[in-house]
Amino acid sequence: MKHVLLCAVAGCVSAAAGQTGSLNIVASQTVIDTTVSSVLTLSVFASADFGTHIAGGGFALAAVGGGGIVQDMDGEAVLWAQPGDNDRGHLGDGNYRGFVFGQFTILPNFPPAPESELGAGAVHVVTFTVELAAFQYGVIEWTVTTDPFSPPEFLGIFDSNTNSTTLISDVAFGSVQISVVPAPSALALVGLGGLVVGRRRR
Repeated sequence: MKHVLLCAVAGCVSAAAGQTGSLNIVASQTVIDTTVSSVLTLSVFASADFGTHIAGGGFALAAVGGGGIVQDMDGEAVLWAQPGDNDRGHLGDGNYRGFVFGQFTILPNFPPAPESELGAGAVHVVTFTVELAAFQYGVIEWTVTTDPFSPPEFLGIFDSNTNSTTLISDVAFGSVQISVVPAPSALALVGLGGLVVGRRRR
């Protein structure tokens, strides 16, 4: 399904082996106090060792430790990647079913978006807004993984020198870890509670 979508949004597509890419994830913060803020963002970046631009792709997010903490998630492709936007939705507990993104690129009439150029480093493709439950604490680790609804080729790389797009499946996946912690005042209350219990026992 996504292969057809990428063909539509990226022009001529071929599959290739031996060329690699990566999908990495960056959090707006790695430590969050949910008594102060219950929202953080996860940004996914794509890169490759060949080509000139990111054309499109697809992936999912797997979470460990999000049960009871992650209330909801919503993904949004960056502006240049929205023509191929296919949001498969939040499965619960921080797990995301899948997200497809892409752009329509055929030279000379439809050049790739400047923001998708690989020359400046990793390219921002999707941002997820995560809503956390207040007063729930723990460690959550998100890992980018394969979209189960997509074919093996899930990252498209455009080359402006050849006016062609190549789909690759040799993609390295990144991860990020978030610590959801109580506020210092909450810790102090826990400490006072411990003192009171200790005094009662004496």
